[in-house]
Amino acid sequence: MSDNPPLFGSQQASPHGREGQMASLEQLVLDLCDRDLRENALLELLKKRVIFQDLAPLLWHSCGTIAALLQEIVSIYPFLSPPNLSPSQSNRVCNVLALLQCVASHPDTRILFLNAHMPLYLYPFLNATSKTKPFEYLRLTSLGVIGALVKVGDTEVIGFLLQTEIIPLCLRTMENGSALSKTVATFIVQNVLLDDIGLRYICATAERFFAVIQVLSTMIESLSEQPSMRLLKYIIRCCLRLSDNPRACEALQDHLPKLLTDRTFDRCLREDPLTCRWLQQLLLNVYGELGAQQLH
Repeated sequence: MSDNPPLFGSQQASPHGREGQMASLEQLVLDLCDRDLRENALLELLKKRVIFQDLAPLLWHSCGTIAALLQEIVSIYPFLSPPNLSPSQSNRVCNVLALLQCVASHPDTRILFLNAHMPLYLYPFLNATSKTKPFEYLRLTSLGVIGALVKVGDTEVIGFLLQTEIIPLCLRTMENGSALSKTVATFIVQNVLLDDIGLRYICATAERFFAVIQVLSTMIESLSEQPSMRLLKYIIRCCLRLSDNPRACEALQDHLPKLLTDRTFDRCLREDPLTCRWLQQLLLNVYGELGAQQLH
């Protein structure tokens, strides 16, 4: 007997039941091309994305489907500036972006998604400055798509995002976004830095390095008042990775966030031994063994 979980629950035992599920799924994908049926199709497909692992290839290779999703995205550009986006408009496009996140996450469609320059359609949402909920949800969902791309550590993905200036967009969100948006944006910057080309890119000029470290320092200051272990973890990992570059490591001696060199976050770090070790290694890299002991 197979230990694999049934793909469609109890209906897997019946070929006709599974075929019916597939037919229903394919019909929903076709419905995306019909403006009158699109909203319902979006909602139903989002419910099925977890149980149907190959939804992404179906979306990508179905005639007209991606064009229909892009039509939804482009249709709200006029509402970005001046900001005049309604909650219903935001929710609908967020549903579109959630489907695109499936495409960005899937190994069979990730590079196709990238080669079509699909992330560029999301950049206007990251550029928006309004802090209202409709814009914040849009920003967060867009970041989720980019986060899905960088999660696998693909150098081709990182190279594309660097060439299209994703770092300034993330830094803007890290400064001005909600707590959750800041966390996702910092996760993206962390994963860019973890790739060698990302580290080289950010440390190539003093301007890029200081832009990143200044935003990280500002975030650390705010975390002293409203702690978030997840965000703190990403920030420390970013700083640790920067210390792998000799010039950046030297600059960190004067520009490492001061709150990382005292005991401000001891209580938080006690609950996360891995992040605590990262911080210890960071201090060792930057200040040497004696200096790290004196500071921490």
